[in-house]
Amino acid sequence: MSGSRDSRCPRDPGGSAPPAGRRPGRRLPDRLARRLVRLYAGLVLYGASLALMVRADLGLGPWDVFHQGVSGHTGLTIGTVVIITGAAVLLLWIPLRERPGLGTVSNVVVVGLAMDATLALLPEPGAIALRAPLLVGAVVLNGAATGLYITARFGPGPRDGLMTGLHRVTGRSVRLVRTGIEMAALATGFLLGGTVGAGTVLYALAIGPLSQFFLRVLGAPARAGGGTADGSADRPQEHRRRRAILRP
Repeated sequence: MSGSRDSRCPRDPGGSAPPAGRRPGRRLPDRLARRLVRLYAGLVLYGASLALMVRADLGLGPWDVFHQGVSGHTGLTIGTVVIITGAAVLLLWIPLRERPGLGTVSNVVVVGLAMDATLALLPEPGAIALRAPLLVGAVVLNGAATGLYITARFGPGPRDGLMTGLHRVTGRSVRLVRTGIEMAALATGFLLGGTVGAGTVLYALAIGPLSQFFLRVLGAPARAGGGTADGSADRPQEHRRRRAILRP
């Protein structure tokens, strides 16, 4: 009789039966869905933040000075130029042997589309009293969007991968490689007529600290034992790449 009762009600505290209400089979799809939402929300907000900087008309980030300059000479929308440039930069990954992820390919397309859509919906503010706070808000939003799509962990953007790939192949410091790429984009864009101004300086000074802050805020909290809340282990290589992307 007691054997029957034991078989019905096992008392082994180390048994493999999951606690009531927990469904292990659903954890992975739910986690993936949350990461996808984070990725695409980040990319859409990133494109929107770039459009806000364009509307503020007080200066753009180095790459967007280039995008705007090309747009002015070709008649293409700036979002279309963003997409074409991203695809061209992605081709440069081939000799560098960088591997794109879903986030990399999505970055090429979604940011440009979101930028054009926001520009189509947002009127041009005339007064500097409106444009200055619009610029500040755009830079802060850009930092938050960067934190969102990077913490989704679906791969870096095409320009970030170009930077880390050149760093690995040439042996030059990340600081030097990043500065060289940004200055080349800025100088070319300026010569093509892109807008350089206070917003360019603000973006250059603020985007690194803002991105680092939002990475900490939006990043998955650590579990006991060194993992993260989404079950990923501590990856030194991933952390090095993240620091490389955000280092000024």
